[in-house]
Formats: sequence, structure tokens, C-alpha cells
Amino acid sequence: MELTIGPNQFFWPTETWSAFYEGLGEAPVDRVVLGELICSKRLPFYQDRIPEALSSLAAAGKETVLTSLALVTLKRERKLTAELSEMGVTVEINDLTALPHLPKGLGFHVGPLVNVYNEGTLTWLASLGAKRICLPPELPMASVAALAHAGADLGVAIEVWGHGRLPLAISGRCYHARLHKRTKDNCQFACDEDPDGLEVRTLEERPFMAVNGVQTLSDSYACADYQIEALAAAGVSALRLSPQSSSFTRICQLYRDRLDGALPAGAIADEIRRSSPETRLSDGFLVGPSGASWSVEPAAP
Repeated sequence: MELTIGPNQFFWPTETWSAFYEGLGEAPVDRVVLGELICSKRLPFYQDRIPEALSSLAAAGKETVLTSLALVTLKRERKLTAELSEMGVTVEINDLTALPHLPKGLGFHVGPLVNVYNEGTLTWLASLGAKRICLPPELPMASVAALAHAGADLGVAIEVWGHGRLPLAISGRCYHARLHKRTKDNCQFACDEDPDGLEVRTLEERPFMAVNGVQTLSDSYACADYQIEALAAAGVSALRLSPQSSSFTRICQLYRDRLDGALPAGAIADEIRRSSPETRLSDGFLVGPSGASWSVEPAAP
């Protein structure tokens, strides 16, 4: 099974962004998706560094892919989307409005924000040229298996969300700006204060979700540690790891070792708990009663 690094969902300083993708050249991963997924206002801060990152990652042997925006609403965003295919690398669409901008006959990938919930949708996307689909993270294991089987018949590789805060919703409104009593057009980039998203708690002070500009994320970090064998048996070809601001290279190595059989089930979760006790893990969309649930209770002290 391969490892794919999804696009960074957060707004990081330019130098941090560059250092992150430079470091991925040494990480044991197969594919890197980069570019702006959430908010087009962030793109000018690092847009000129994308060609260098693509070249560096390709030289390191990684397959490179450019993401589309998750929500295209403005004229300049339509123009940016239309220009993606001119970069000479594969495009991952995360909004179906990107499809008309792709040259006819050009293969493309589909990201997890496109609702591929059944074989009919998968078959339709394959007929348009989809070569790889990362399934929406809220699908249960039985649905993943059915879609992986259909993908194999159609020559479409199937990915599953393996690690990281789960993308739950995207909005036309910016929660970060509103929290700081600013308008979306004058947000002053409030989201740069929260490199892994801003935690949201209930009135009872319980962890609930996280916000990232116009995006809503899970509070917990998805972790497919205990489901890797089942996903491989179902025919899933790759796990997707979502960037986070700390220890990400180590996260990549842990998943690589786990996929190669060098680590037992539970080793990834155990190390995350040791190094970051406050991190809440979940695998409930795959196997639990709710998305935020975790299939394995921690051992008693």
C-alpha cells in the first residue's frame, strides 16, 4: 500500500510552508498533493514557491499532484482553477466545477471533498478520466470495500483517509474572521494564528470540532492504525496522511513502517499518545458507531 500526503489544509508562514515540502523529499511517501485547498486569499503568500516545491519533490522521486480549491465562488478563483492544468502535473479536483477546465482526455485525480459514495458516481468519474480517487472520510469499511472493488474493475486506484483532522464541511462564510469581529473580505488572515485549526468546545467545555477559516474539521485526529490490514484486504491502494504542524515526518515514518510490517497494530497510536497525550484519536467512520469514536480503549494505568 502507498502513502499519499494530502494538501496542507492550514495557513502557515511562507518559510514554514517551503521547509515542510522540502522535508517531505526525505519522507518515505509515494505521492504529494500540494496547492491551496481552502482559501484562495492564502495563495499569493506562497504561490511563487510551488514550482520549486514540485521540482524538488519530483527530483526526490515523489509523484506530485496539484489540488483545486474545495469551493470555487469568485471569477479569479475560476481563473486559478483553469490554470492548474497548465502547470504540467496531474490535477486533483476537490470541487466538480474544476472538471470543465481540464483538457479533454487528460487524466485526473479526485480528492476526498468530492462525494463519491457509490459505484455509479465512481463509474461516471472514471468515464471522464479519473485515475485515482480518495474516498470521502466518512465512509464505513463495507462501503470502502465495495468502492475499492469497483475501482479495480475500472482501473481507478482507491485511497482512504489514514491520518489527520477530518474535513467535515466547507462554507462561504469565514468563522475565523467572524470570531475576530472582522469581515471575510477584511479577515487580516486570522487563521494564521492556528496552524492546526482552532478548537471549538461545547458550552460544557467539551472538545467538539475545529475551524480553519471557511472549513470545519474534526476535533479528533483520524488514525487508521488498527484498520490497515482490513483496508489492504479490501483492495485500497493508498492511505492519505494530512499535514500537521509538528512531528509530521515522524508520522510518515510510522505509517510506512506499519505498512511494511515492521510495526504491529497499535504502535502508531501508542507513540502518538506518548508524544502528544492531548491528541484525541478516532477511527469511528470506518468501524465505529460515530465518526469521533475510537475502536480501542487505552490500557488502564
